[in-house]
Amino acid sequence: MGNGLAGTTLRINLKTSVVRRLPTDEALFRRWHGGRGITAKLIYDEVPREADPLGPENIFIMNAGVMSGAFIPAGSKVSFGSVSPLTNGHGDSNMGGHLGPALKFAGYDLVVFENIAPRPVYLVIDDERVELRDASKFWGMKSLECEKALKDELGEDFEVATIGPAGENGVLFSCITHDFGRQAGRTGQGAVMGSKRLKAICVRGSKSLRVHDLPELRKQVTEIMLRTRKHPNMEPWQKYGTAFFIRWSNDNAVLPTYNFQTTHYEDTDKIDGDQLVTKLLVTHKACFGCWMNCGKYTKAVVPGKPAVYLEGPEYETGALCGANLGMKDIHHVAYINWLLDNLGMDSMSGGGVVAFGMECYERGLITEADLEGHALRWGEVDDVEHFLDMIAHRRGIGDWFAGGTKRAAQKIGKGSEKFAMQVKGQEMSGYDGRWAPGMLLSYMTADIGAHHNRSWTITVDMAEGRERIAGRAKIVIYLQHIRPLFDTWCICRLFWGELDITPEEIVESLNHITGWGVGVDECLRTSEMIWNLNRCHYLERNRANGRTFDYPPARSWEDKIPSGPGKGKGLTREQIEEMLDDYYDERGWDRRGNPTRALLEDLGLGDAADNLEKIGLLGEPLPGGIPKVRGEKYKPKAF
Repeated sequence: MGNGLAGTTLRINLKTSVVRRLPTDEALFRRWHGGRGITAKLIYDEVPREADPLGPENIFIMNAGVMSGAFIPAGSKVSFGSVSPLTNGHGDSNMGGHLGPALKFAGYDLVVFENIAPRPVYLVIDDERVELRDASKFWGMKSLECEKALKDELGEDFEVATIGPAGENGVLFSCITHDFGRQAGRTGQGAVMGSKRLKAICVRGSKSLRVHDLPELRKQVTEIMLRTRKHPNMEPWQKYGTAFFIRWSNDNAVLPTYNFQTTHYEDTDKIDGDQLVTKLLVTHKACFGCWMNCGKYTKAVVPGKPAVYLEGPEYETGALCGANLGMKDIHHVAYINWLLDNLGMDSMSGGGVVAFGMECYERGLITEADLEGHALRWGEVDDVEHFLDMIAHRRGIGDWFAGGTKRAAQKIGKGSEKFAMQVKGQEMSGYDGRWAPGMLLSYMTADIGAHHNRSWTITVDMAEGRERIAGRAKIVIYLQHIRPLFDTWCICRLFWGELDITPEEIVESLNHITGWGVGVDECLRTSEMIWNLNRCHYLERNRANGRTFDYPPARSWEDKIPSGPGKGKGLTREQIEEMLDDYYDERGWDRRGNPTRALLEDLGLGDAADNLEKIGLLGEPLPGGIPKVRGEKYKPKAF
């Protein structure tokens, strides 16, 4: 078996409990690299286009790529994927912690779950032993409680991933929880687990991994450790994690506040990183093999409620469940974080959905009668707790919001679509793009719906002019190729984004592990191939031109920022159209947002071109042919 691979793939039929062990397809990993690439290929090939994402024909995939578990910088990730119930397109999400390395150490690279179990089950992988067990006594448990119960039953050395009531009940932005606070949050992978009646995945492994050149890998990683420990960014990341970005985002007019109504929050000093460290912090926490220790294990105390322990809040949760909900106490933000984790909901989408509900309540579009006699007010933690319980159990109007803001707005109507802050059904991350046009374009064009991890351009926008839209497309495309590579390799991007590890060094590590002998350009081309396959898959499932789906909500161009340092700033609809035109031109797509045959064949995706042609969505040939270089190489300050 190839270096960097454990050697075995599991195919598990949940309906029949049959477990098939297959040799890992080395050629598949060499072409698609693992992670989101493997997911893209398998769901494109195996899931019928009309299949219900929550039905038996969808497959659910877990894998750890070729770099996780190899004791390289931040080599800790595991990737989950399926057709997303939230966006009806390609879906993937990853998490750190220890599960990915444990899967590799148990001897497995890839686990594919098929069909639906007749009763709740959980998977136990203990080296050679692989079995489905009855999860009836765990069904209905909350995520964090279930993880503890499974560790009590199996042993502390098992790595456990669970879903909560939200996943069981098909909330479309449900997450998967591991290590008492690591989340695979985006695209509703927890809902897919729940639809398959798969409550948890438990892994213990005792084997080792073979790598291509251990002496050179050890030498390189040692040098990186010695260098990064002295990096000026190491100390703040170890002290605060991502939480110190709350103040930065507020100062730079990108902090979503009151459901993205504005970008300036007057009570930032009550919820920022200093508050987390001085009022909540219990200890620092790291993922497997990482010396950054950016995780923060905390304790939140809200009067009248039991004290709770959690990991976080990190920046995204602090922004979307803090300023975006009008919270004025770091304990309240952390408590909402804990509620979402324990119910099993993505805190980014969760914060966005609750904020949308709050604005609907403020405008009189939903009332206390809709909320079981409760209110839904800015800054009120009790209101949030009740509303989240309605959503998790799909009671009353909670059923509408369980589908995310896009579906809730379609139910509510009355102009609410304008401020449902999402793209393709997925809620925006914790940055407002009205004075950061590259960031807004990143949301608009992300293959999994609005998400910052695909492309984060704010410092580029700042460096090159925040009023400027020319040239944004090239940079967005480059970042959409390089940033998701980390999700393909199943490693964390922080060492690249914050500690100045170069792409060349990371690819050097990849070669020391695998012996592939690839270069950065080849890896970027692989990422471009994955991106375009995902675009084709989305068009094939949703049956309309791509441009149809690439618009943000109207607030993004109709409402100027009303307060703070960004007051009066904003984009026009014409600028958004111009950015889309530039983006499609740079990608080699036609102006309808559809990939062309010339591009797809250049990337080795001729079968996808054939499929688009059959349904009339293949891009028209470009007059000048496809661009030779897609995306401008740029080294931004990113995270």
